[in-house]
Amino acid sequence: QVQLVESGGGLVQAGGSLRLACAASGRIFVIHTMGWYRQAPGKQRELVATITRTSSTNYADSVKGRFTISRDNAKNTVYLQMNSLKPEDTAVYYCNAEVTGGTSWSVSLNSYWGQGTQVTVFS
Repeated sequence: QVQLVESGGGLVQAGGSLRLACAASGRIFVIHTMGWYRQAPGKQRELVATITRTSSTNYADSVKGRFTISRDNAKNTVYLQMNSLKPEDTAVYYCNAEVTGGTSWSVSLNSYWGQGTQVTVFS
């Protein structure tokens, strides 16, 4: 129904930058809140940042001032600009979107996840 495809992960030295992107496609009427979450080895998945359709944002304390979330509603895409990366930012980053979608006779609101993209920061 709806697919989220992430890109932009990789290996970067501490202090460096990466930009993640997540594009949604499929039977979409409206994408509401979009967000980025991450999961480090042995830890639970945690919120990194979210952005509403009207671009109100929310950040985890650990990334405030370093990461910026943005979205392009015309492209159904959310971005995460990550600056001043630290080794503790190493994790698999997942995109999430709350989507109203379906067909003209069957509409529903669901939460979707991307497959994840690895971010590794070395010192």
